[in-house]
Amino acid sequence: MKKIILAYSGGLDTSCIVRWLTDRGWDVVCFVADLGQGLGKGENFARIKQRAIAAGASRVYIKDLKDEFVKDFVMSALKANAVYEGKYLLATALGRPLIAKYLVDIAHKEKATAIAHGCTGKGNDQVRIEVTANILDPKLEIIAPVRTWELKSREQEIDYAIKKKIPIDVSKKKPYSLDKNLWGVSIESGILEDPQNEPPEDCYQWTVSPQKAPNKATYAEITFEKGVPKKLDGKAYTGVKLIDKLNALGAKNAIGRVDCIENRLVGIKSREIYEAPAATILYTAHKELEALVLDKDLAHYKESRSGLYGELIYNGLWYSDMRIAIDKFIQQTQKRVTGIIKLKLYKGNCAVASRKSPYSLYKKRLATYSEGDKFDQKLAEGFIKIYGMPFKK
Repeated sequence: MKKIILAYSGGLDTSCIVRWLTDRGWDVVCFVADLGQGLGKGENFARIKQRAIAAGASRVYIKDLKDEFVKDFVMSALKANAVYEGKYLLATALGRPLIAKYLVDIAHKEKATAIAHGCTGKGNDQVRIEVTANILDPKLEIIAPVRTWELKSREQEIDYAIKKKIPIDVSKKKPYSLDKNLWGVSIESGILEDPQNEPPEDCYQWTVSPQKAPNKATYAEITFEKGVPKKLDGKAYTGVKLIDKLNALGAKNAIGRVDCIENRLVGIKSREIYEAPAATILYTAHKELEALVLDKDLAHYKESRSGLYGELIYNGLWYSDMRIAIDKFIQQTQKRVTGIIKLKLYKGNCAVASRKSPYSLYKKRLATYSEGDKFDQKLAEGFIKIYGMPFKK
């Protein structure tokens, strides 16, 4: 019997895929990646494993990849200030190359000839997984049932799961498609597909609405060392624990909700809802610290690379030479990104309250308009004449 490794989430698509593949003669081994999708509460992986077995899987691998995800993927993206189209902080996009890496690894271990995923032909995740797999082992066959099977809608998938007695956590009344990891949640489908509809509160998985957030502001002090967040309010945490703490803090204060019309890699526009409390907090803090310590030319050039870095992640090119090369530059920029940023969280707003760094380039004696001003304003006239000389007619 041919063996195939399936990237399994426990959701509707992949649960149906297990049965669909077994009915066609495949020995299905499921791989579940723990990327911190539980937000402090933890995911019920025992239940997910039971669901995979009930659907027909012969074996289930569950791997805790949270530390690797944070250290090698999330922190690299944070240092780069990677964001797609000004809104998306790339939670799902960052998780896919890591999942693909372990799909290939397990395929080698199990001597499987193929890997499979539950991504649609309209989405970006198919590209991220397949391009990564092709880079790491181009000999593996890749099967994407959702692109070819007879189930043409989520409603048909629900009917299929009921018919095959596959346990699922979705209904036709609430048919959201979800992807979670510790860096954020991606939400789509159902009522959200009409961009005229305001997102209903029941679509949000982590954050409270701004109306239900505390009436008193919450302050969070983030300490960075060379671009990496190390402490929250003076207390040191591992990367995973720090993000977990900030997710809870941000969710309580309605931080990190995003509603956007997004340009997918395949050429269509989609309406996406994202929640990224910790990512929003850390991104804001990191940007503010860089503004304090990077000189103008470096800051401006890095910003142009940040957009490209975000596009490479979004487009599934994590293992490309371009991304790796830009990462070398990003690491160089972080040598003095050390300091403390204090943020004010209030009803969905995340604003800087104070900045401090031993490498600060801000000099009050030059910036002040009060007593103690050391700036020689007489020099400005000559500067302006020289600066404007090429433009004088």
